Amino acid sequence: MSTDPKDRWHELGSFIREQRGSARLSLRRLSELAGISNPYLSQIERGLRRPSAEILQQIAKALRISAETLYVQAGILEAPVGSPDLTRAILADQEISEEQKQALVRIYLSFRHENDDEEADTPTGPPAIVALPPVAAPPAG
Repeated sequence: MSTDPKDRWHELGSFIREQRGSARLSLRRLSELAGISNPYLSQIERGLRRPSAEILQQIAKALRISAETLYVQAGILEAPVGSPDLTRAILADQEISEEQKQALVRIYLSFRHENDDEEADTPTGPPAIVALPPVAAPPAG
């Protein structure tokens, strides 16, 4: 991805256009689903406009992709280091249907969130040793 802001917006627009094509949505239909005007979406796709994070979120929701994916494309967020963008690869696959793509993305993201939760619950470092009080012997008798 380019560091030149003009190139970044052009790349973002191309990415949105590519995702719209994969979703088999017309420009008009995506603009309706995203709640933005048709000319404004066209200008975003051509790299002429710099959409806000809120507009990107609306477009992502309409395309059924993560807003984070668009934020990374726009340079709002940094791409995760060391992990491939599997979501983007799934969405770009022309051999499977939109429903199949969405199912795969949902499953993948649920596994990622589950693993993130497990990592957060896992203590770091050696386990703590807890001394328990001695057990009293039952009374004789």
